[in-house]
Amino acid sequence: MNSYTSAINGHLDIVVSKNEDEFGGKKECWNEILIHGDPEGLRSLAILLLKLADVDQESIVTLPVGAREHEHLRPGLELAKRSEIVIVGRLDAKGTCAFYDRCIPK
Repeated sequence: MNSYTSAINGHLDIVVSKNEDEFGGKKECWNEILIHGDPEGLRSLAILLLKLADVDQESIVTLPVGAREHEHLRPGLELAKRSEIVIVGRLDAKGTCAFYDRCIPK
């Protein structure tokens, strides 16, 4: 059996913070994504992001046209046990460079 090697070294915690406040008599709600880590965890996340940014999706024969290279970060494996499941990936699709429909570019 092969041993599992995590994409993240060190410690990394990614959680959603649900917030609400009142502004001018109107209740506002919003979410914040909190990403915290020790130096090794933050560095390995940076390396993962650079790897995803630099990958030549066109040369990955197992990646279908229209798909996007990505990595899953899971609680208790790559992330702290109480973290959220996170998928980090490319926005541009192989072969088309199209963004997915949910994305509204800035």
